Amino acid sequence: MQTDEAVLNREALLDEKCINTIRFLAVDMVQNAKSGHPGTPMGAATMAYVLWDRFLKYHPRNPTWADRDRFILSPGHASALLYSLLYLTGYDLSLDDLKQFRQWGSKTPGHPEYHVTPGVETTTGPLGQGFTNGVGMALAERWLATHYNRPGHDIINHYTYAIVSDGDMQEGVTSEAASLAGTLRLGKLIYLYDDNDVQLSGPTNVAFSENVARRFDAYGWQVIGPLNGFDEHAIDAAIKEAQAETERPSLIICKTVIGYGSPAQATAKVHGEPLGEAGVRAAKETLGWPLEPTFYVPDDALAHMRKAVERGSEVEEDWNRRFEAYRRDNPTEAGELQAGLRGELPAGWDEGLEDFFPPDSKPMATRNASGEVLNALVKRIHALTGGSADVSPSTKTTLVGYGDFGWQDYCGHNIHFGVREHAMGAIVGGMALHGGMIPYAATFLTFSDYMRPPMRLAALMGIRVIYLFTHDSIGMGQDGPTHQPIEQLMSLRTIPHLTVIRPADATEAAEAWRAALLNNDGPTALVMTRQNVPVLDRTVYPSAAGLQRGGYILWENAVTAEPQVILVGTGSEVHIALEAGKQLAAEGIHVRVISLPSWELFDRQPADYRERIFPPHVRARVAVEAGITLGWEHYVGLDGAVVGMHGFGASAPAEVLYEQFGITAEHVAQEAKGLLQREPRGKTP
Repeated sequence: MQTDEAVLNREALLDEKCINTIRFLAVDMVQNAKSGHPGTPMGAATMAYVLWDRFLKYHPRNPTWADRDRFILSPGHASALLYSLLYLTGYDLSLDDLKQFRQWGSKTPGHPEYHVTPGVETTTGPLGQGFTNGVGMALAERWLATHYNRPGHDIINHYTYAIVSDGDMQEGVTSEAASLAGTLRLGKLIYLYDDNDVQLSGPTNVAFSENVARRFDAYGWQVIGPLNGFDEHAIDAAIKEAQAETERPSLIICKTVIGYGSPAQATAKVHGEPLGEAGVRAAKETLGWPLEPTFYVPDDALAHMRKAVERGSEVEEDWNRRFEAYRRDNPTEAGELQAGLRGELPAGWDEGLEDFFPPDSKPMATRNASGEVLNALVKRIHALTGGSADVSPSTKTTLVGYGDFGWQDYCGHNIHFGVREHAMGAIVGGMALHGGMIPYAATFLTFSDYMRPPMRLAALMGIRVIYLFTHDSIGMGQDGPTHQPIEQLMSLRTIPHLTVIRPADATEAAEAWRAALLNNDGPTALVMTRQNVPVLDRTVYPSAAGLQRGGYILWENAVTAEPQVILVGTGSEVHIALEAGKQLAAEGIHVRVISLPSWELFDRQPADYRERIFPPHVRARVAVEAGITLGWEHYVGLDGAVVGMHGFGASAPAEVLYEQFGITAEHVAQEAKGLLQREPRGKTP
């Protein structure tokens, strides 16, 4: 009979073999691709193994199981570490997939990509984004658990883990997110900090010398360590200590050596380039690893790590049994939770939206209309939750009577992100990735610049997040050019798969919310006015439902003939285009006025619809929008004109600014008449 010591020694040897398997699969991936980052996988393999082998709750054969723990590799450049783990634990990733690391069409791209690789919870790479997505996931877990768990029925109960890096710690978005996570007391958020003192250009201390432990303690986190990042027992004990702390998120500081075992370990050289054949050979010799074959996986190491499949099956089956008991006792809540996790909207959620603002409505800002619609929708859509960067009174995004999410009440639908636009953008992305919530985030349009990185990632991942931007132009008035967006609207339109909608009035604002909630394939940016605009009488003008197609004919005086001139606008400038059209009509000119609230929705329409709205032979086209004019050639062509901004705004009442900058009906009409008198210069799209 073997002694306890012999068993422990054998287990320790197997653990070490598994860790080295993770290490050298990563090394071989990078070397085979002649591209990548071997250093972090070599240094962080021990902490990753302990977490995945002893703590992480997951089922490799069902990567989207609802109550799994979430794991994020925030330094996405270390993707080879994650791919090694996914393959070894039995996800739908083969050894051949690992050999295709960083190649065209592979399931193992250079940085982890959501929807590309099974088991990848979020697209990481830009540092700090994964860290912050995790805060959103932990927030979603807490919100769902509070709403749906019942005595004796712990249905939502999981952790959010991440490995984070020195680079993550230097990003401002990390500071924003860590501060909020501590304030909200997200106790089931546990991060392992791979503190290796090296970054791409050299040692971290040339640019980063702060005391991270004291900083996170000040944020309200439990800080564990620094500890030896190669000591399995210390890491094991630290994770248990983190799990025991329910009131504070935990940061476990693990001191490691980048490129551990290689000749260039502890230097920047192993950060972002292959070790080279000699370096790979030396590293394998140092750690006692076979030189051949490459991508070597010992049978006993694979068998041990594939036990994750059986563990995952058992834990999911247990959860399924418990969920069935929960469903019997709480059928309404169970159905609502399942629908929310699938991203489904309840029946009748949008009933009556088209009639929300009657024809005799007084002029109102579209931000006000949006607020009324939002408060009506939350009564029908439980999953709708969000907030603003401390500007909810201005963005009209407070959900009245629905409470504030915070450490005293986790049921609230109103999330106070504080003045943290960058973190807000990434946190709502994490909420959407977790599932069960439809998050929105609000601020002024000019501050969308602070949110651009997470918006881009949300578009890349195709997740449903709603960004609400108000104060959308010089029409916000006297706050002046620092708060008046000029280039932001067009800049948002350049992000692939982001749907941008700028409604013209209250009725279009209601339709904009309908479009945003129906868009389950990517994020939507809703862009609203601060100033009042007329509410168009839809018994006179066509239904605002035309917004669902991106653009529609609002008015024309030439219904039996092709128009001579087309005027097109978005948002508040649609009313300027309409007034200009009627001025031209009074002079006997056949005019068509188009409301074009969403370029993206319009460009997705069939060609015959687009050509019906913009007849190709009508070259006299004028666009009007209180932003930069660059880009409007997409619709007005080389022969058209654009009335807009050519510089920054100024501090003055809105009506004065529109007059001074020439964004008026008279100017639009003048441009149109000028086009009718001019020879064509080129082809209209």
